[in-house]
Amino acid sequence: MTATLSKPPRRRRRLTADHLGAVLLILPSLIATAVFVYLFIARTVGLSLVNVSDLFGMMAEANWLGVPQATFVGLKNYLDLFALERFQADLINTAIFTVLFVAGSLALGLGLALLVNQRVRLEGLWRNAFLFPMALSLVVTGTVWRWIWNAGGENGSWITNPRLALYALIITAIWQMSGYVMAMYLAGLRAIPEELSEAARVDGATEPQIYRFIILPQLTPITVSAAVILVHTSLKVFDLIFVMTGGGPGYATDVPGLYMYVATFKQDLYSRGAAIATVMLLLAAVIVIPYLISNARREARS
Repeated sequence: MTATLSKPPRRRRRLTADHLGAVLLILPSLIATAVFVYLFIARTVGLSLVNVSDLFGMMAEANWLGVPQATFVGLKNYLDLFALERFQADLINTAIFTVLFVAGSLALGLGLALLVNQRVRLEGLWRNAFLFPMALSLVVTGTVWRWIWNAGGENGSWITNPRLALYALIITAIWQMSGYVMAMYLAGLRAIPEELSEAARVDGATEPQIYRFIILPQLTPITVSAAVILVHTSLKVFDLIFVMTGGGPGYATDVPGLYMYVATFKQDLYSRGAAIATVMLLLAAVIVIPYLISNARREARS
């Protein structure tokens, strides 16, 4: 005779005074996020689907999202945008900047972390020195490095050379962000148990083998996190380029963020600027959202 096991009934969560108090505490921030983030995102997307050249003159007839009652053109702004030579150059510049910036920052940051992890003398001084560029604003960094690149005169400057200007920006960006990456890797190195390396040495493993098969695999989550942060940073880079080159010479250092500013505030092409902003948002979402989902699943399993 078999007995049927019944699942215990689920207890219904009651809304207690503590829960209600917690909801009331976070409610203002939720409302502010909904209004000043998601509502403005919806407004930008709506603006990219209409034809607006005189934004302020049409705001009186705007709907509740703040989108002017202009002619609906659908995806025409996006099709026109991708057909522009300037925007095509912007995407290529962003791709080159992202690949070299991410790779350079990861490599230099890892090298600095391995160096500091050797318990060198004046470790705190070296660590703070490597982290110092991160404390500077991009405007200050761009101004100082513009002086450095122009030290030999404009004729011999990298930032006035169409072939070298983008690489000058990449080097400057790596200089500023490598210390941040170093801090992430250093925290990961200090979290690896020393017993793993000691056991490998007892088994006859060499130092390169220890780093290759033990230490570097342990740093994979940090590498992924740092890469996502760096890619997101490269996609929205604006201040550094605006201060150092202004997108020139020509379109050699132009990027979507800079073009969005020019189209919106210099050329009064508000719908085009909104389309560029939406494209940038989608590019960032493609990188960030899968990472957040993967990270949430990993935390749930652990």
